[in-house]
Amino acid sequence: MNHPLAEIEARLRQAERLRLFLDYDGTLADLAPTPDHVEPDPAVVTLIERLARASSIRVAIISGRRLAHVERLVPVDGILLAGTYGVELRMPTGQRVERVAYGAIRPHLERIKPRWERLIEGREGFFLEDKDWSLALHARYAGDDEAGETLDAARNVLEAFSLPPGTFRVLGGHKFLEVGPKLAHKGKTVAYLLDRDPLLGAVALYLGDDDKDEEAFGVVQDRGGWAILVSDSDRSTSADARLGSPQAVRRCLGGLLSSFSSPELSPLPIRHS
Repeated sequence: MNHPLAEIEARLRQAERLRLFLDYDGTLADLAPTPDHVEPDPAVVTLIERLARASSIRVAIISGRRLAHVERLVPVDGILLAGTYGVELRMPTGQRVERVAYGAIRPHLERIKPRWERLIEGREGFFLEDKDWSLALHARYAGDDEAGETLDAARNVLEAFSLPPGTFRVLGGHKFLEVGPKLAHKGKTVAYLLDRDPLLGAVALYLGDDDKDEEAFGVVQDRGGWAILVSDSDRSTSADARLGSPQAVRRCLGGLLSSFSSPELSPLPIRHS
């Protein structure tokens, strides 16, 4: 992280337009108790509505959640919503795009799912999330040893099934394992969106909190944009700067909103917290 937040803010103010890419959980809102907890945060919804009305800002929310969840969490028209890391999209026009054939993915997941269910049956602290396009095994609330052993066993299941090469990818993380389409990749999704809809005079800004977002940071930076990590600790990252919490993110976005929609207003500073 080599750029002070004040420098990024100043550079963004010079842009004609802003392409804003946002993660949801851990970035716009605090992490939910379980992935099935789908309760909209009124403060987030209001902020995104205001951003969506700014003609110089193009908003995209890219989440690992299924698209149906994202739509319930952010019931705002006129913005792009991406579920399963961008496999399923709802365009600003309302058009739906599925970037992978569902029939090429789901039969393999149906074979894996019962094996993973048996691995965690009767175990505390585990949760199997079925996103239709992917399966995610969460062990955040399990003990370290039990989580490690169980996730290793889940990986062995994947190896035993010999998934078609070039079709699937396995995503890891802290007490987390997921299998889904190769295009379940935030970096590839951002590149796809930038290529599909180039916006003259726009600078891209990506805010996210985990390793799946790190995959998008480099894509945005390679195209002259900026990446901000959302984390309460100063950990290793390829991001240009860091914000300490979703609440800090909301203040940051409020400042950008002032800059891009009302030039006569003094923009709020982006503060590190």
